[in-house]
Amino acid sequence: MLVTGASRGIGAATAQAFAARGDRVAVHYRSGEEQARAVLADLPGEGHLLVQGDLADPQQVARLADEAATGLGRVDVLVNNAARFLDPADAGEGSRRGDHRVTDVSYEAWVAAWQATLATNLLGPANLTFCVARHMGAVPPADGLPVGRVVNVGSRGAYRGEPDVPAYGASKAGLHAFGQSMAVALAPVGIAVVSVAPGFVATDMAAALLDGPEGDAIRGQSPFGRVARPQEVADAVVALADPGAEWLSGAVVDLNGASHLR
Repeated sequence: MLVTGASRGIGAATAQAFAARGDRVAVHYRSGEEQARAVLADLPGEGHLLVQGDLADPQQVARLADEAATGLGRVDVLVNNAARFLDPADAGEGSRRGDHRVTDVSYEAWVAAWQATLATNLLGPANLTFCVARHMGAVPPADGLPVGRVVNVGSRGAYRGEPDVPAYGASKAGLHAFGQSMAVALAPVGIAVVSVAPGFVATDMAAALLDGPEGDAIRGQSPFGRVARPQEVADAVVALADPGAEWLSGAVVDLNGASHLR
């Protein structure tokens, strides 16, 4: 299993969930090596490894895919989880978590936000899926297992809208559409592709909002009165990657506690 963005949050929980059922996991990180090593050390079982790479760089994507395949022997499941909210410093003065509302930022900041976000959140998963799918097709799976599974971690924001971070919402909408295209393209070789679309999740990336004055309103978006836990998203990802879940290929599964219905 190769899980991107596995140094924290949903990715770390997903790596833990796969390892708990006996799978070997390649824990990917971009810059949080210390956190990634802590996740790796905490995984049950043996044979796990770290892979590093910036998904915005196509050469690094190819390298990390090769390292994961070599280290694991075979990648059975790819989880495209890594995503980027810009650092506030990247998006202009007065920015909160990389906001780039069209009425508030300069054109230069707007362009930079879109380029950086799409490079990591859409082009990165597209390039990594290419590399890993080619590997899945070239290396036979173990007896009784499918050729491969790809699970994309999208977002409710692809449907609900992200006026403060439009590049993020658009990147996730693109990821959903990409996953559906790959579901059709890769089914003939035995690879199923599915996406999940979580709402707010209690991760480091969302902590500033959840702990701030908007926190209660965000939790109130769901009739359950809370946001998701990373483990809940991880459990869904593991279930969708199961060999028996092939007929879900092409689906985008809402995972938002009834906070947004479509």
